[in-house]
Amino acid sequence: MLEHAQPAADSGFTIGFDIGGTNLRAATISAEGNIVDSVSVPTADSARQLEDDIVQAVDTLREKNEISAVGLALAGFLDPQCETVRFAPHLPWRDAPVREILSKRLGLPVRLEHDANSAAWGEWRFGAGRGAKDWVFFSVGTGIGATLMTEDKIYRGAFGTAPEFGHLTVVPGGRECSCGKRGCLERYASGTALPDTCEELRPSYSTTLPVGAEGVEITTAARAGDPLGLAVMEHFGTWLGQGLSIVADVLDPELIVIGGGVANDADLYLDTARENMARQIVGAGHRPLARVATADLGSAAGMIGVADLARNGLAIG
Repeated sequence: MLEHAQPAADSGFTIGFDIGGTNLRAATISAEGNIVDSVSVPTADSARQLEDDIVQAVDTLREKNEISAVGLALAGFLDPQCETVRFAPHLPWRDAPVREILSKRLGLPVRLEHDANSAAWGEWRFGAGRGAKDWVFFSVGTGIGATLMTEDKIYRGAFGTAPEFGHLTVVPGGRECSCGKRGCLERYASGTALPDTCEELRPSYSTTLPVGAEGVEITTAARAGDPLGLAVMEHFGTWLGQGLSIVADVLDPELIVIGGGVANDADLYLDTARENMARQIVGAGHRPLARVATADLGSAAGMIGVADLARNGLAIG
């Protein structure tokens, strides 16, 4: 399915939520994509409490500004109409009609959206994706989320789950993935991949990194010139480039934007990723190459994007 962009209406402020497994963040967003107020609380482990916390956050934010709509960005599977949360691995909703529940409780229009799609929309409206017609957003954090936009539309696929680039098999029989497969791209090029790569490469490099080092320790060590830390980031960039080359071969986008938490350290791996993508694509050296850039909006992209979607009241399908 494709979602058509409509001109933004001047409807004042909307609220965008970024609901993760650890924290629930909400912000009042202006029509220009600016954050004017925000709140954050730990994410509840029961559906009722999570809904109560969302209502409380909205009530807190609309004490200061009139709110016309609410958008929720979350990591999970939605139905094609974005009405129901089918499954979200880090949230308590299961086949829950969340849009209807919250709209009734809040007395406001409510929009649900996948977190990667929300961030991509934010970047397209206000950030690194502005002006692009055929482009891909990679959200590289704990795992890999992705969005394809073509001619100003979000592409969803027949059942609302496209595209799952993070679960492309790049190493047949490779590392186990939480999705149930082996050798997925996100097991080699995501935040959770860094510690595994670190231990695999440890015997071959001198290092100050302790056994069991986490991602932040690894990137910090790489910045300090630690041989193992540098090798891990090189490995990361190589596999990310491999994934990007597959995407480029299948979709031929003009632009690929890298967002998510790991994008903060893009200077440690992005040149390697670009170089490997350029080597691995079909017709290497004889075709235009997608530009690869980093996101502009940082961790706020999802809130900004889903607030804008809610403001526009875009029809789905």
